[in-house]
Amino acid sequence: MDELVKLVSEKTGLSEQMARTAVETVLGFLKDKLPGPIAAQMDNVLSGGGLGGLGDLGDLGGLAKGLGGLLGNQ
Repeated sequence: MDELVKLVSEKTGLSEQMARTAVETVLGFLKDKLPGPIAAQMDNVLSGGGLGGLGDLGDLGGLAKGLGGLLGNQ
């Protein structure tokens, strides 16, 4: 999750603490809306475990791209 917080901080100019709050808020929202197994995989990826066996979705960037696809972005 630290990688994501750092990215949000860099891209938005928010302090790390504000970026962490934003990231935690968005992740909490997504976990509430996504099916349980996907929400559990988000926790695994954010803790550095990856998504073993899911190819390009096995890292944070791949997960973000996959979620973007689910939400209608290419």
